[in-house]
Amino acid sequence: MNQVKYIIGLNAINCATGDTLVSEQARASGKSEVLKSLDASASKMRNELGESLGSVQKFAAPIEEATTSSLEALKAYSLGRKALNTKGDAAAIEYYQRSVELDPKFALGYRSMAIAYSNLGQMTRARENASKALELRERVSEREKYAIEALHYEISTGDLEKADQVYELWKQSYPRDFIPPGNLGNNYMKLGQWDRALQDAEDSLRLEPNFAMSLSNATWMHLALNHTTEAEAAIQQAQTHEMDTLFLRVALYQAAFLRRDQQLMQQQLTWAAGHPRVEDWLLSTQSDTEAYFGRLNKAREFSRRATDSASRADATETAALWRANAALREAEFGDSSLARQDALAAVALAPGRDVRSVANLALARAGDARTQAMAESLAKEFPQDTIVQGYWLPSIRSALGLNQRNAAGALEILQTATPYEMAQSQPFQVGMMYSVYLRGQAYLMEHDGRKLPRSFTRFLTTQV
Repeated sequence: MNQVKYIIGLNAINCATGDTLVSEQARASGKSEVLKSLDASASKMRNELGESLGSVQKFAAPIEEATTSSLEALKAYSLGRKALNTKGDAAAIEYYQRSVELDPKFALGYRSMAIAYSNLGQMTRARENASKALELRERVSEREKYAIEALHYEISTGDLEKADQVYELWKQSYPRDFIPPGNLGNNYMKLGQWDRALQDAEDSLRLEPNFAMSLSNATWMHLALNHTTEAEAAIQQAQTHEMDTLFLRVALYQAAFLRRDQQLMQQQLTWAAGHPRVEDWLLSTQSDTEAYFGRLNKAREFSRRATDSASRADATETAALWRANAALREAEFGDSSLARQDALAAVALAPGRDVRSVANLALARAGDARTQAMAESLAKEFPQDTIVQGYWLPSIRSALGLNQRNAAGALEILQTATPYEMAQSQPFQVGMMYSVYLRGQAYLMEHDGRKLPRSFTRFLTTQV
């Protein structure tokens, strides 16, 4: 039988005019030679486009050594990236999983799985995959090394400052790469620096205008800054390019909530119905809406449905997160018994970082005696985590102070959280602005009528 031969074609296109700038064609004697021929053609094309020989040599690690030696693994990974941009993280995970099954040393496959699991609220699986990618970083290209090391700090240690330092180096080395400014924007959003976040997001979108995650992030940034027209434009741009991802739908739901558009909110719930690892997110979001309007029984029902949906989809940690979120709500509505029950059940189900952070705060607000020991455990296990140390632990400890009628002590503790109080805290959009709320509670306890409006007014003007 004759061996199948392959012809590989590469074209560099001027995006503004559609003109072909450079074309390259190579032949491969078999499937095992495809990646090697592709790599050689790409290096030659870069040189013809004007990149210096020194730069080509510095940044061009052989694809079959740096990325993957398996054409099938690369194909699965590429399908995953395509699914990510059109259908979202839940759809992409199966392709990434296939890519690392085909090539267990495929570092980028593990990195992409880590990001997808992180986005979907499954931080334990995210950290496992980020660690695996880090183990394989010595064999990757320089660009891939930046990507893996930044993710290590962002997910494994939670040190956002170090992650941002790597993203800045990545941006300097690859100024036309849209990913580093996009991820910087995402991190500044986590830190509550919304203007700076939007600047980086817009830089990323100028380099790649049609990336779904960048557009959904930009939507939240505009909403946070009260730019409703710009937020709707970002969503419309995504829809024009047939992007239909979970987080675009969540952003659309939240924009509709601000306009009190019940019909559009319901459309997002209908869209999500029956989709594993997607449905639960909209159900939990609806539970928050029901609670906002004081419909506690309906809020409980939607939280239960969200938890059940995530459990059926083997997203146990996300299921636990929805139950922890319900526990925090019960504590604020005054049902300490149910708050304890839900919080402890959530931690028993999946004792990951995010679940423990939210559940611990719920227990603190419910006056549970176990809170102090749980907070100390969280602090010890995540000593470098920016959000745990800067946002969650001060909030938990200040709640303990309020339980002891120590308003002054609670206010002192909350000073640590001041830089992060406007953040889109991790886990994603759960327990946001709690330090602001607790500060208001402390002023209320002190009967400080002068300072009280500053805290609650800031909270209310952000929410309306």
